[in-house]
Amino acid sequence: MTGSARSEAAPTNRVLQLIVGIICMVMIANLQYGWTLFVNPIDAKYHWGRAAIQVAFSIFVATETWLVPVEGWFVDRFGPRIVVAIGGVLVALAWSIDSVATSLPMLYVAAAISGVGAGAVYGTCVGNALKWWADRRGLAAGLTAAGFGAGAALTVVPIREVVAAYGYESAFLWFGLIQGAVVLVLSPLLKAPLPGQAPVAPPKLSASGRDYAPVEMLKTPTFYLLYVMFILVAASGLMATAQVAPIARDYGISNTVAFLGWTTLTVALVVDNILNGLARPFFGWASDHIGRENTMAIVFTLGAVAYWLLGTIGNQPIAFIITAGLVFFTWGEIFSLFPATCTDTYGAKYATTNAGLLYTAKGAAAWVVPLGNVLKNYTGSWHAVFVVATIMNLTVAAAAFFVLKPLRAAQHAAVGPQARPRMRAAE
Repeated sequence: MTGSARSEAAPTNRVLQLIVGIICMVMIANLQYGWTLFVNPIDAKYHWGRAAIQVAFSIFVATETWLVPVEGWFVDRFGPRIVVAIGGVLVALAWSIDSVATSLPMLYVAAAISGVGAGAVYGTCVGNALKWWADRRGLAAGLTAAGFGAGAALTVVPIREVVAAYGYESAFLWFGLIQGAVVLVLSPLLKAPLPGQAPVAPPKLSASGRDYAPVEMLKTPTFYLLYVMFILVAASGLMATAQVAPIARDYGISNTVAFLGWTTLTVALVVDNILNGLARPFFGWASDHIGRENTMAIVFTLGAVAYWLLGTIGNQPIAFIITAGLVFFTWGEIFSLFPATCTDTYGAKYATTNAGLLYTAKGAAAWVVPLGNVLKNYTGSWHAVFVVATIMNLTVAAAAFFVLKPLRAAQHAAVGPQARPRMRAAE
């Protein structure tokens, strides 16, 4: 094939890879974002208590997050197809078990299975996007992550209708089988790029001149700086985003009509989810053009402003909607910026495993979230929580520009410039 034909064939293939990855992410979104629709019906039938039922959600988050590096290891060695196929089977199996669960242990087992399945799909699809789209890595990772962050919006209403008409058991079974089947059917289309098949990152993104194996990555200070930065931003975001309803209630505005007959909380939740989804590809795209650290410095500074405003003027309906939306818009992008930065720093060969190791910071950050409630109860208001979140974001913004940027530059300089292989035709 001519050089022109080669350069056209590979982008066509990687567009397909991106689309398939996004669809697969949409299919697993309900495992996290649709769970809330099942809690009350389960409690109404078995009276286990919401707290006990929500333990299943905690188990899901733990297995979905902490096992991604293991699943990524298999992807980097055996390819994405088999891992995503297994993930689809586990997704269907988990919700099928939920549909017949008559005890809390059964519910917890299903949660663990669904977490493993979701992690297998999530880590693989993000990792595959990172490998194929080195020249637009931030945008590709952002679009893929947006499929997970906003995908449940397509099925929340249908699930609610099925629960109301046929019971939550039917919703678990039908949607579990459909979602798992779609992932399983699409999995054979996924493939990792062969050497030279995908473009390399442009010089402005300061990409690594070689591929670091996971063990090598763990020996570098850059990884631990990224990990701490990820924890700080994720924890501050989770402290706020997981508490939107309680915050609105404590402000006394949750049921205040704000727009076209909709309550403040309803409008805020819609706006928040839209902005959370848009943030991931938007700031990923921005980082492709102005650099990862520059984008981090800008967006996390804006995030600090958003937290401060939510804690000072957010007690009015319209102000609450705007400031809470700004918090979501300056938080959701961490799931595109950090994976892209990690792969720029450590190469694409082990991108799924390395990005998965960094992704465990989300699980670590989850343990910080309860401290937000402790601080709120101790001080009697949310103001102190938002002050802490503001400080955490400013700290990360400064670290990105003044510490991470020179540290990555020094690491890349020690390795040498990135090789630029010619693109091969997609096979």
